[in-house]
Amino acid sequence: ADSGDADVELPSVRHQPEGLEQLLARTNFTKTELQSLYRGFKNECPSGLVDEETFTLIYSRFFPQGDASSYAHFLFDAFDADRNGALCFQDFALGLSVLLRGTEQQKLKWTFDLYDVNKDGYVTKEDMLEIMKSIYAMMGRCTEPALAASAPALHVELFFQKMDRNRDGVVTFEEFLATCQEDKDIMSSMQIFHNVL
Repeated sequence: ADSGDADVELPSVRHQPEGLEQLLARTNFTKTELQSLYRGFKNECPSGLVDEETFTLIYSRFFPQGDASSYAHFLFDAFDADRNGALCFQDFALGLSVLLRGTEQQKLKWTFDLYDVNKDGYVTKEDMLEIMKSIYAMMGRCTEPALAASAPALHVELFFQKMDRNRDGVVTFEEFLATCQEDKDIMSSMQIFHNVL
C-alpha cells in the first residue's frame, strides 16, 4: 500500500488551495478523505479551478438521460460561496462536507440557499419553480411513468402552500426550516434532491 500518502500535503499547479489543516478544521472529512477528494478534483481540474462550463460538463455525465445544464448552474452557484465565478477545491470540499456530513439544519440551510436563486434571503414561488423545472429536466426520460409538463408547477404549488406560513408570497429560512422539520413528506423529498447532488 501507499504509506507515504498519509503525510502528503495538498499540492497545486496554479490555484493554491487552503492548507490541509485548515480544511480539516472547517469540514467533517478526515485527512485521508480530503486527500482522496483532492486527487479526484485535480484529476478533473488540473488548474485547481473549475468554471461553470466545466462544472456543467462534469455534472452532466451523471445524468445522460436528461438535460442537467440548468440544475448544474444552480448547483455551481450554491458551491461558489465567494461568488467569484470559479470553484476551487475549498468551495467543493466545504459544500460536500455540509451535504454529506452536515447536521440536518446545515443541509437545510444549504438547500434553502440553492432555492434562493437571486440570493436575497427569500425563496419565491418563481425561484422554486426554476429549480424544480431544472430537476425535472435533469431526470429526463428516467421517470416512469413519464411526468406531465405541469408536474413541476404542481409540485411547487404544494410545497409553497405548506412553506409560506404567513402567506406573504415569500419563504424565509425560518419558515423553510420549520416546515421541513415538521413535515416528514417534505423532508423525504428533500432527501431525494440531496441524492441527485
